[in-house]
Amino acid sequence: MLVFYKKEYYNNNAVISEDGSICTYAALHRKVVNLSNYLEKGSLAFCLCRNSLGSLVGYLSFLKHSVPAVLLDGGKGTDVIKYLIDIYKPQYLWLPTSRISDFVEAVKVTEIDDYTLLRCNSPLHVIHPDVALLLTTSGSTGSPKLVKLTAKNLLSNAESIAEYLEITSNERPVTSLPMYYSYGLSVINSHLLKGATLLLTDKTVMQKEFWSFTKEQSATSIAGVPYTYEMLRRLRIFKMNLPALKTMTQAGGKLNVLLVKEFVEQAQASGRRFIVMYGQTEATARMSYTPWEKALEKCASIGIAIPGGKFSVIDALGNKILSAQTDGELVYEGPNVSMGYAECIDDLASDDQNNGKLHTGDIAHFDEDGYFYITGRLKRFVKVWGNRCSLDAIEQIVKMSVDSECACVGEDDLITVFVTRSGYEQEIRLLLSSKTGLNMKAFAVRVINEIPKNSSGKIQYVELQKML
Repeated sequence: MLVFYKKEYYNNNAVISEDGSICTYAALHRKVVNLSNYLEKGSLAFCLCRNSLGSLVGYLSFLKHSVPAVLLDGGKGTDVIKYLIDIYKPQYLWLPTSRISDFVEAVKVTEIDDYTLLRCNSPLHVIHPDVALLLTTSGSTGSPKLVKLTAKNLLSNAESIAEYLEITSNERPVTSLPMYYSYGLSVINSHLLKGATLLLTDKTVMQKEFWSFTKEQSATSIAGVPYTYEMLRRLRIFKMNLPALKTMTQAGGKLNVLLVKEFVEQAQASGRRFIVMYGQTEATARMSYTPWEKALEKCASIGIAIPGGKFSVIDALGNKILSAQTDGELVYEGPNVSMGYAECIDDLASDDQNNGKLHTGDIAHFDEDGYFYITGRLKRFVKVWGNRCSLDAIEQIVKMSVDSECACVGEDDLITVFVTRSGYEQEIRLLLSSKTGLNMKAFAVRVINEIPKNSSGKIQYVELQKML
């Protein structure tokens, strides 16, 4: 059983929805208890998430009643949801009431706010007692691969985030990221823990209604992935009249260093904090942060490990690297490391595969001050005429010098750069040749209408690889 909110906050406003309605922590608790009365322990639930009160009630009720839930995109197609239902055979569906006609084979149990609980005709199956929540892996669409999280994972990460962000009950974060995404969920968890007020909206930063709600409800913080901040730059966020906004956090991928520097400088000039963080769903969201006081000095860094966690860098033989500026695989240890993956129903019963240690798959090094820097992915390397080349490094060269809207994929002896603007093909090939020492024939440049990205703004390299 896991409950994030405390009785001492019952009189505080827990949620303000985009229609202006208010729900206190006491009222939220009553809704959570009401729903849990209909749940059978040992069950599995699918929660089709929106950034709404009903969705939040379901999530919290499943945690409180020890019913593991799979958090899914509430707008995902019915065929995809049914495909996952066939694999995991949940006993419950918690979904927007507007979608119950998509699942006529399930029986209605109860309705709370804008959500309805459906019971499926699936027998109970064995689930490891430590499994509290299941999240889709980064970049997955209809993939059955899920990350298994425990109550300890969720609580320890929420406590750590609340500590280093100095969250108090006065905070009013606006939900600029989806609830089913580990980063968006971590914003919810860490603020509930401190009795803050969640400003729940499904609108995106590109919609006028999002900013009207943000201003009217005096949002104090906003969170975003690289794509979010690329959009906020275009929208000139620092020119907006948002006097209550004090904190901006970024994670979910590497933001261009020049953009980081620009946001840090403008945030500091306006009396705000811009905080770069790093994490993976496999570590319940966050593994590192850059203290805002060091944000400018260490603008290319992912920072230091969060409270309670620690980093190390290992070589190809698994030995710990002790010297600064030496690349190796980044390894994280902490109480927020997940149990591992599930890809089928039987995997829900398996024991902890990680034992508190996560091999991130990222290539990194640390500097003399103990700050860490990501330089690439283990799987994002190709060999060009015998030379091992990092596709991430190539991509950064193009982003910083020619076009920020680009992506690199490759196969041995040829690296392909995808861009969305024509006329720069020769310039890019010359640039990369001069920077890498490789012949221009090692590089191809292709112009496409749009760089494919998922809902959280991460580049879909698999889709680009298919274009080759």
